[in-house]
Amino acid sequence: MSTAASSATPSSAPPAHVRVIASPQSWVEGEAVRQLEAMARLPGMRLAVGLPDLHPGKGAPVGAAFTSEGFLYPYLVGNDIGCGMGLFDVDLLARKAKAERWAAKLDLEGPWSGDVDGFLSEHGVKATGFEAALGTVGGGNHFAEVQRVDAVHDAEAFAALGLAADRLLLLVHSGSRGLGEAILRSHVDRHAAGGLVDDSAEARAYLTRHDHAVEWARANRALVARRVLDGIGALGRRVLDVCHNSVTPLKVEGRTQWLHRKGAAPSDEGPVVIPGSRGALSYLVAPVGDGTVSAHSLAHGAGRKWTRTAARERIKERFTAESLTRTSFKSHVVCENKDLLFEEAPQAYKTIDRVVTDLVEAGLVRVVATLAPVLTYKTRARGE
Repeated sequence: MSTAASSATPSSAPPAHVRVIASPQSWVEGEAVRQLEAMARLPGMRLAVGLPDLHPGKGAPVGAAFTSEGFLYPYLVGNDIGCGMGLFDVDLLARKAKAERWAAKLDLEGPWSGDVDGFLSEHGVKATGFEAALGTVGGGNHFAEVQRVDAVHDAEAFAALGLAADRLLLLVHSGSRGLGEAILRSHVDRHAAGGLVDDSAEARAYLTRHDHAVEWARANRALVARRVLDGIGALGRRVLDVCHNSVTPLKVEGRTQWLHRKGAAPSDEGPVVIPGSRGALSYLVAPVGDGTVSAHSLAHGAGRKWTRTAARERIKERFTAESLTRTSFKSHVVCENKDLLFEEAPQAYKTIDRVVTDLVEAGLVRVVATLAPVLTYKTRARGE
């Protein structure tokens, strides 16, 4: 018997609430809101929340969180299960950064040459068969970025994380690489965008693979950080690591609901970093409030303003590829894929300051510090 959600719609279920948390000054496409409303009509859906970075995705919006009851939806989690942000304290003073030298030699392409099995064992994660990609950033909007502290806004919260304003930081945005894609593909081949009855054997099997991918992705970010730190000759300490593509159980009035995050950072796991584009500040923020208004979620970044195709066309008319390897912060960008360089240009993204201001004004976060880019690593050119 199929366990696709489309096969059963509880007639007694109340309609889902739809909420977009964004000010009139924020750019939110109508298509993104349409997608949010469409997902809210799925069987068992209780709440659909769009954050200020909301933008259209492939069928489902990005920058959104959903709660459902009785059903869970792998399609809403997407193909990069476990994708998230890891922040690392670097034992180097910001004034000793050698961004140009690091940009010339840093290379994270290809499999890591170290003991992969030992590394995974150290992190309590089983091998998956995708270990050739472990310790690599990936494409799209993924990155590893060496940062300096721009300003501290909450000295007590900043110090509580063991951070110092004169030291460098490293922010890693990556996920489960091909592993998450394989898990989603296995589901979509049988159910398309349909969901799973939450007490079914298929749902339990998906959640087991999902949880494994989340842990694998966290280990991947740790190894990316290790490779960067080795490349710049430094040591580091993980300060935080949060996942923004996942589904997790949530108790609501004694009942189990399923919280799906698709490009949404958690607000119930302590401080998070909300990055801007490679040419903008990133924000270290502390969640405030009980999280019920926002489905216990926050924006995970600036959010795209233009599609990748539109970004390539528009930005190529105004900038050369070479000019995009430096930013207004005088930071360096390593991205030897020219299409990706244009697609991920700062102009293709919303203004991160506005996104975070929306969260502050909604009573969801307070700003702890702002972080400025020093060196952003995307990708090296691949050999033939």
